[in-house]
Amino acid sequence: MENPFELILQRLNTIEALINNLSKPQSEGREIIQVLNFDQASKYLSLSKSTLYKMTSERNIPHFKRGKRVFFKRSELENWLTEVRVRTRDEIEKEAATYISRKKMFK
Repeated sequence: MENPFELILQRLNTIEALINNLSKPQSEGREIIQVLNFDQASKYLSLSKSTLYKMTSERNIPHFKRGKRVFFKRSELENWLTEVRVRTRDEIEKEAATYISRKKMFK
């Protein structure tokens, strides 16, 4: 019969290993790419290549050029994606109430 303390220790080690794996980024055994080429950026952003090309030519999205090749920094794309936040209805109503109360003070 196996020692119950060894069994408990073995299970704790298994749990600890699972927790450590959860805290690591899921990269499926590969490093997370920090600089994306055009095709990778198109897939990452879920945009068609023509849309992404138009956005780069109009300089609406942060990118780098090396000759004719276009590259994107993943961190800059993430910042760009979260740059324009849509306010909630409550936030808009609070802002409107603040604006109206300030207007009344200056009349």
